[in-house]
Amino acid sequence: MTIIDEVPVAPSARVYAEGWQSWSPTTWYDRAAPAHRPAEGWQHLMRFRPGTPLPDEGVQGEGLLVVDPGEGAPSRVYATLDASRVVPSIRAEWRGDRVVVQAEAPIAQWTTDAAVAPGRDHPALADFGERFGVRMGARKNPAVPRVWCTWYRYFEAVTAADVLENLEAIEQHRLPVDVVQIDDGWSLGTGEWTRPDPDFGSLPDAVAAIADSGRRAGLWLAPFSVGAGSVLARRHPDWLVGPAGYNWGDDLVGLDLTHPGVREYLTTVFTGVRELGVDYLKLDFLYSGAVPGDRHDPDATPITAYRSGLALIRDVMGEDAYLLGCGAPMLPSVGLVDAMRVSPDTFHEGGEDGSQGLRGRMSLEARAWQHGRLWTTDPDCLVARPEFALRDEWARVVLEAPGLRGFSDRIAELDDHGLRLVSRLLEERTA
Repeated sequence: MTIIDEVPVAPSARVYAEGWQSWSPTTWYDRAAPAHRPAEGWQHLMRFRPGTPLPDEGVQGEGLLVVDPGEGAPSRVYATLDASRVVPSIRAEWRGDRVVVQAEAPIAQWTTDAAVAPGRDHPALADFGERFGVRMGARKNPAVPRVWCTWYRYFEAVTAADVLENLEAIEQHRLPVDVVQIDDGWSLGTGEWTRPDPDFGSLPDAVAAIADSGRRAGLWLAPFSVGAGSVLARRHPDWLVGPAGYNWGDDLVGLDLTHPGVREYLTTVFTGVRELGVDYLKLDFLYSGAVPGDRHDPDATPITAYRSGLALIRDVMGEDAYLLGCGAPMLPSVGLVDAMRVSPDTFHEGGEDGSQGLRGRMSLEARAWQHGRLWTTDPDCLVARPEFALRDEWARVVLEAPGLRGFSDRIAELDDHGLRLVSRLLEERTA
């Protein structure tokens, strides 16, 4: 790291540090705010930037850091304007009445005052978003899908019958849903993306029913991750790059997206998805495609490899397909996805009682400026059934947030209040 600036600051100064991927903590920090740190190694892999150390003091942004000195002084932006090959880490540390900024590689720097972008978004972030979005060819799709998703009610136990039941309920209640998205649980899992789980039922029949209703069929996949114990990993160890955390009862490993065999495999998977009639994809755990390690192409960086994998999916699915990134490296994804999750999951299984809090609130509020500049933001699903103890608090957050309008309940379990929340969400389209 090299010191690139020292900024005189007032006691009210704040620093914005952009996290590496969707689930990485992202917020404004004041002098007293503790920096977010992983408690265990797997958390660093899955919630921060794999292979990149964090500072002992201060905060670290991945490709973007803003210092707001306070007292109306112009803010200073430190950022990359091209994330197609490398994304430098940038650090800020309070030292007396100054904030010292360091970077590991050359970056752009400029000042921004309040006249640049009045409104809810901080002018420095709005200014960066406009510049970076143009440079990276951001896909500014004006359509804001209204989505019903299986995840927060059924998790991995979803079945085709569940999908059909709720599709019928959507019709019955005349809910203006554009996309019915089948989340995790339909397939045999990592390394088995071409094989639906027999316990799910008929995926083709579920997709056909969605299409027959006049809606888009959506499907969840985690295409750049495989389990170390999966059939694919055992058959093709040369396709693997490096560790990517732990989930689904297995150690996760990232795929080498530059390997011809991997690219052929992904082409087969997504050709099958497209031929099934799916044109809305939630692509999850995408950070696995950018983990450090040796690759078939020795000239590839983790970021060029990652972008090549996303570009392949876009090519196979077509320009008209709607791609939603999740668990994805933020800045390197711009220009390749239509929408992006900007926070971790609202809660995990067992969290309906409110014991896990609202895990996504901080980052989704901090990243609201990205909507319409880098992509359509995804604030995650509204959960409106009475069993969710924090439903009203979460509803206030989701209804205020820009971006996708999605909910994830068994519709038969919604009470009148829950139905009103869902109707309000779906009726208030966010441009």
